[in-house]
Amino acid sequence: MLPDRAAILAYLTILSGSAGRLVISLVYFLIVANTLTLGDFGLFATASATGLILSRLLAFGFVSPLYRVATVKPRLLGAYLAGFAGLSLASLPLILLAAALVYALLFSGKLAVLPFALILLAEILCWRLVEVVAIVNNGLRRFRQSALLVIIGSALRTLAALLFVGLGHRSLEIWAFAYLAATMAAMVVALVFFLPRTRLRFAQRLYPRRMADAVYASAAEIVFYAQAELDKLLVLGLAGDRSAGLYVIAMRVIDLTAMPVRSFNQMLVQKIMTERGLAGGPRRLALIEFCIAAVSIAGLGAVILMLQPFPGLLGRNVSEAAYLFLPMLLVPAFRNLVEYHAELLYARERTGSRIALLCAITALKAALLSWVLLRFAADDGWAAWLNLVFGLVYALSAAVTYRLLAQGPASPAAALRKR
Repeated sequence: MLPDRAAILAYLTILSGSAGRLVISLVYFLIVANTLTLGDFGLFATASATGLILSRLLAFGFVSPLYRVATVKPRLLGAYLAGFAGLSLASLPLILLAAALVYALLFSGKLAVLPFALILLAEILCWRLVEVVAIVNNGLRRFRQSALLVIIGSALRTLAALLFVGLGHRSLEIWAFAYLAATMAAMVVALVFFLPRTRLRFAQRLYPRRMADAVYASAAEIVFYAQAELDKLLVLGLAGDRSAGLYVIAMRVIDLTAMPVRSFNQMLVQKIMTERGLAGGPRRLALIEFCIAAVSIAGLGAVILMLQPFPGLLGRNVSEAAYLFLPMLLVPAFRNLVEYHAELLYARERTGSRIALLCAITALKAALLSWVLLRFAADDGWAAWLNLVFGLVYALSAAVTYRLLAQGPASPAAALRKR
């Protein structure tokens, strides 16, 4: 587990990209959060979260085999990219049906169809393709290109936000058009300048063997992002769009502090995939968890300290949500550790078990959060209770994850390879 010089340089490269994205994303977030009303921002963020979840249906999850091939068998990349393109087209009707169902259940009467569709198009098709190109570059260990692409994509969104506020607009519908235009531009940049040059070729014999891995990985990602974004949808449904706006702002600040952890997760997953295991005993694993928790809490603590002398530093709407940060101090640690556990199970190919665990986490989180919101939503006392909600979710995740890791890899993908 001791990193060598190459691993340290790779991590620093990924981290530099994350840091650049962090700064640019922070500017973008502050502009949008303080330009739209709290209610409109809550609707935008929950629609964006919906698009993020549904984007995992694109190509029926074939991104997972694509990443594995880029990591261990790059000579097959052209064949897998062609398969991804074909499966992406085939998955669009399913995505459209799912989007219509979600709109009818959660957004009808709160958000017009047009801005909802524009936001989902930006997330599901445009930004997901940017992510796929970045994932392929990471698999090929082209970390610099991947980091640069993500920075450019975030910068284009920030530019759109600057133009949006500079022209005096406040409408959510106009912002949805600007958001789609910026994300579409990022997609074009990704496909033209960052997609590795390779000859696309269909190889039908390859795909059936990998579809089990793809479908399981897609299901796992959908459930993972559902549990990660479910809280925003629940707050919108149970506490209203203004509370959703406040909550989304708080969680967005927490999410921005997770950049160093995600860079570490990415390096760790590649190490486990290439070396077929995770070295170190319980003490080493406990140390990793402690470091992740410390970095996560320190990030939110730094924001709280920064806002003490300058409460309006991050804008009017963010300052309204700032009172939530201190009561939620432990949430970043629990949230990032659950994400870390999910990455460990993915790397060890415990895909089916990962899905089952994430379903259990989602159910537990939904039940606890619903109770908290219904009991304390009136006086915003729910913020402090979120530490308990996320803490119990973490306890379940840790108990199941380490028990599964002790059993070794056992997924459909692994079974297919053994055959």
